Amino acid sequence: MKLVIQIPCLNEAEDLPATLAALPRKIDGIDTIEILVIDDGSTDNTAQVARMWGVHHVVRHRTNRGLAAAFRSGVDAALAAGADIIVNTDADGQYVGEDIARIVAPILDGRADIVVGDRGVADNAHFGPVKRRLQELGSAIVQRLANVRISDAVSGFRAISREAAQRINITTEFSYTTDMLIQAGRKRLSILSVPVRTNATLRPSRLFKSIPRFIVNTGITMARAYTTYNPLRVFVGLGLAMTFAGLLPMLRFLWFWAGGDGDGHVQSLVIGGALLVLGALTATFGILADLIATNRKLIEESLTRLREIEGRIDAAAMPAPSERAPRKGAA
Repeated sequence: MKLVIQIPCLNEAEDLPATLAALPRKIDGIDTIEILVIDDGSTDNTAQVARMWGVHHVVRHRTNRGLAAAFRSGVDAALAAGADIIVNTDADGQYVGEDIARIVAPILDGRADIVVGDRGVADNAHFGPVKRRLQELGSAIVQRLANVRISDAVSGFRAISREAAQRINITTEFSYTTDMLIQAGRKRLSILSVPVRTNATLRPSRLFKSIPRFIVNTGITMARAYTTYNPLRVFVGLGLAMTFAGLLPMLRFLWFWAGGDGDGHVQSLVIGGALLVLGALTATFGILADLIATNRKLIEESLTRLREIEGRIDAAAMPAPSERAPRKGAA
């Protein structure tokens, strides 16, 4: 059983050594532990530091592509390296390295496909009050959209089985955390949440520049992921809402028309008719989108099988650990 611990990095040469030193070198049930660093276009010597510390694999992006792209590149490289379990952690040392054993345990026991490290946001002393409320709200929304019980949906500390990694296709350009959970929930993968410890971070997050921007980007990511896997529900729901809104002004017109005063309220008839047409068109879009979604599922199944074949080929011709470029299409 091989575990690959992947660490997305952007200018982490200063903090990376402490993070690497805290990672476990032995876990019960794991035969081999390898470390993978994704250098997402760093302008410092992050990649050199990683090699100096004996990291087994280094993936480099020539330019900064963002966390989601770095995560995708890391997963592809980990699968190519023969990983049975992939753990993602941050380079800033926020997560306690020893807790990797906690989040891989449910996968080793066959109880989960994906395990998310729960930082205990509501009571975490390292989080401010605004961050706590936002994290709780975001997690509640993801739970509803993904139909899973996860109390810390945006935690980047998570373990993924090989089978789950092959089935997940990250499409967002912002952050993979919520996109992955919504996908996994709709694909009926088993997802568990495990309490983990955190360390105080000495610098602000590099994922977003402001809280409002983070809220907007995360909201767009969640809406897009949910619509991708539930197009019929979303578009038909919107169409029905527009239809109902269109009926109100039409009923208003009919009320006045029945009283002999219809000539002065033709605008209600026009507005209502327009909304009814928009509602019907939106519902039709939902049907078309659902057909496209069905085709996408077939493509994803083919992609999963292709990844399985690639995994067998890579396992048969496994190269020595070395620096490798991202696979085509990985980011």
